[in-house]
Amino acid sequence: SVSFMNNQKPQKPTLSGQRFKTRKRDEKERFDPTQFQDCIIQGLTETGTDLEAVAKFLDASGAKLDYRRYAETLFDILVAGGMLAPGGTLADDMTRTNVCVFAAQEDLETMQAFAQVFNKLIRRYKYLEKGFEDEVKKLLLFLKGFSESERNKLAMLTGILLANGTLNASILNSLYNENLVKEGVSAAFAVKLFKSWINEKDINAVAVSLRKVNMDNRLMELFPANKQSVEHFSKYFTEAGLKELSEYVRNQQSIGARKELQKELQEQMSRGDPFKDVSI
Repeated sequence: SVSFMNNQKPQKPTLSGQRFKTRKRDEKERFDPTQFQDCIIQGLTETGTDLEAVAKFLDASGAKLDYRRYAETLFDILVAGGMLAPGGTLADDMTRTNVCVFAAQEDLETMQAFAQVFNKLIRRYKYLEKGFEDEVKKLLLFLKGFSESERNKLAMLTGILLANGTLNASILNSLYNENLVKEGVSAAFAVKLFKSWINEKDINAVAVSLRKVNMDNRLMELFPANKQSVEHFSKYFTEAGLKELSEYVRNQQSIGARKELQKELQEQMSRGDPFKDVSI
């Protein structure tokens, strides 16, 4: 045991020293994504708006560029055309590209084609999955910084990616941000998102995804507290053409109410309350 301790001693400083150096180097490089951005934007400028060529370029570039470190920059460019400053504005002094979601046409077909670009990229570089999920959560928090058309495109794209499993429904948590809810941004975004999600799948598939992340009973939180009623939700989404979502929420509520009632009855009976006193 003494010789074991002796062996250990000289190694420790070297190891921690090396770790520290690596960390410092990482830190310096992590905050210099400009060169990475220039490489991606140059490549996108050469491919133009042919999204198959874009997907091939991104596939090949992953072997040469550090996607792992610069995932956020990569996704900022593909969605917004360049690196985003806090709040969602494009950094002024930066070069940008028009080969991105925000500069594309605002229709479902175009967004389906862009969804394919993300699918292929994430299938090829599996480690980007987490970074992409973080990116979408961030973009949702930035919604007020985008134009209405940009929000619509992002909503359609997100719905498609939720439908094909590239994204997990837990990203919807970002929509419950107080400011977004208060200003009606969350509900308007949810309309476009659910329309494209249901268009790709159906309400049952949507329900399964929501249930998996315990979000099946939280949809009313897309509205401020004083408007969180089944009536308000139902009217809003039915008028927006999403009757199936309204009915789904109505059903969830009545199931919830039934469960509460059963629990109450069980408690009263287990207390041995006389049967005539059991209230329904």
